[in-house]
Amino acid sequence: MYATDSRGHSPAFLQPQNGNSRHPSGYVPGKVVPLRPPPPPKSQASAKFTSIRREDRATFAFSPEEQQAQRESQRQKRHKNTFICFAITSFSFFIALAIILGISSKYAPDENCPDQNPRLRNWDPGQDSAKQVVIKEGDMLRLTSDATVHSIVIQDGGLLVFGDNKDGSRNITLRTHYILIQDGGALHIGAEKCRYKSKATITLYGKSDEGESMPTFGKKFIGVEAGGTLELHGARKASWTLLARTLNSSGLPFGSYTFEKDFSRGLNVRVIDQDTAKILESERFDTHEYRNESRRLQEFLRFQDPGRIVAIAVGDSAAKSLLQGTIQMIQERLGSELIQGLGYRQAWALVGVIDGGSTSCNESVRNYENHSSGGKALAQREFYTVDGQKFSVTAYSEWIEGVSLSGFRVEVVDGVKLNLLDDVSSWKPGDQIVVASTDYSMYQAEEFTLLPCSECSHFQVKVKETPQFLHMGEIIDGVDMRAEVGILTRNIVIQGEVEDSCYAENQCQFFDYDTFGGHIMIMKNFTSVHLSYVELKHMGQQQMGRYPVHFHLCGDVDYKGGYRHATFVDGLSIHHSFSRCITVHGTNGLLIKDTIFLGFSGNFKPSWTKLFTSPAGQGLGVLEQFIPLQLDEYGCPRATTVRRRDLELLKQASKAH
Repeated sequence: MYATDSRGHSPAFLQPQNGNSRHPSGYVPGKVVPLRPPPPPKSQASAKFTSIRREDRATFAFSPEEQQAQRESQRQKRHKNTFICFAITSFSFFIALAIILGISSKYAPDENCPDQNPRLRNWDPGQDSAKQVVIKEGDMLRLTSDATVHSIVIQDGGLLVFGDNKDGSRNITLRTHYILIQDGGALHIGAEKCRYKSKATITLYGKSDEGESMPTFGKKFIGVEAGGTLELHGARKASWTLLARTLNSSGLPFGSYTFEKDFSRGLNVRVIDQDTAKILESERFDTHEYRNESRRLQEFLRFQDPGRIVAIAVGDSAAKSLLQGTIQMIQERLGSELIQGLGYRQAWALVGVIDGGSTSCNESVRNYENHSSGGKALAQREFYTVDGQKFSVTAYSEWIEGVSLSGFRVEVVDGVKLNLLDDVSSWKPGDQIVVASTDYSMYQAEEFTLLPCSECSHFQVKVKETPQFLHMGEIIDGVDMRAEVGILTRNIVIQGEVEDSCYAENQCQFFDYDTFGGHIMIMKNFTSVHLSYVELKHMGQQQMGRYPVHFHLCGDVDYKGGYRHATFVDGLSIHHSFSRCITVHGTNGLLIKDTIFLGFSGNFKPSWTKLFTSPAGQGLGVLEQFIPLQLDEYGCPRATTVRRRDLELLKQASKAH
């Protein structure tokens, strides 16, 4: 028997009341016919109509106001549910996207990185100076470790790539007599959109009087012929900037101070300005022989301004006529604890601050025995100038085999700070920089090593060495006298291996060192050449056509020559080399940008100089450190702003080239 419930739902199976009803064939005892949902409406319109009818039936008992409120509540509930569903769906989508991107970034290679080409195979040729390597069609090699070979020729579609890794810890050095790239061959170290992170070094070795010379290129070279590709792209660094404040010799505004004398009886006193480290007063008070000298010292200290640095050192002896009032003045104003017991010929030294108390005082004493003091009474304290430069003040006194010595030193400690015009946060500790000369002598250019400097801003660096010369950092009477500061260090290095001294026919009558370095030479119809942020060291030779970088009769190397990506040299550092830095012969449209050059530090005199522009393209000058202009076929600069007073210099330089 079937029945319909009061709400019109589908029938359910009911047990017969008398238990004798007939069963259909296939009946299974105990099995109940499942309750089925009503069939779906045939269309959306009918579904909507059915829903409306149900709502009407559910609300017919309420007043119109109540019905309106109920409908509004149901509408708000539907909107709330829709918003929640949308939020959950969006959140799930972004979570899934983040997971996918994380996995892909971890496992998927970067298509911009040449060393991640899946077709490359690892290559480790080992150390074999007799091995002549030819990389040809089908050879796609990834250099993964240090290697030494006789020579490398890359041709016929062959490819050599330096391996790299994300943390920049894979450092590779390749030593070879030469690398020749021709006929579809390619050498890649990094790429413009995936810069090399590790340290890559190509060392070109060999002596000028050994082995055979290659046609056109000679010896110790990287050569690019027709169809060759050379792509070298190191990590970006701010290539150069200007001093924002004058760098003084010794690193202090008024220089360092050193004084020593073997007999200077009494108390020798120096007063130093705490803001500039300048020696303000230098006096000697013979408190051994004269009481008036003791009174004069007392008045001298009485009128010193609070905060002044005072250094005192005994010469010979100072205690015999030293008055108690003077002793109390030294105790009160300088915080001394040892002056009260100073004896005959005792060595005593003090460095303190006027009204600074005992905490600002450093002092030392040594007894006089057998014409010696058994060591040096040494007092030292460190201070900071108003510009933040750290310096030390030292006073000392001693007897050595009957000879009395006393002296003072004021000097920079823990490095010298340089204030620069541009953000140089890309410069790292251990990097080498050069500060150009602002004198008439090019030999006043100085090299420095960067130190860690946690207190430095992005516009400051700290250097290890003490400057020997003054380098201007100001604009004086409208003339920009600020010294250029360039960074020499790059993580891709091309260098020539040189001997300890000059030999053979290498102009040894002029040079006492080896001048036979490596060179890079690019010939016409190359496929692609781009060099950026590469360091070239000990490059160039004392021969015609052997320069650190040489574009030789290449014609148009930009869009006019059919190059979609115009040829450029960007951010190179060329230093301690033996010939002209970058030579451009019969080549048009080459962009040379942010490149610096420093001549050899020995007796080397550059045969010529280059024009350079400031980072903003303002102003020209002549220096061994340079930013060369990009010249077109008429000898005029491309996309470079110059002042009118410099145009004549430009014309003369263009004629000279």
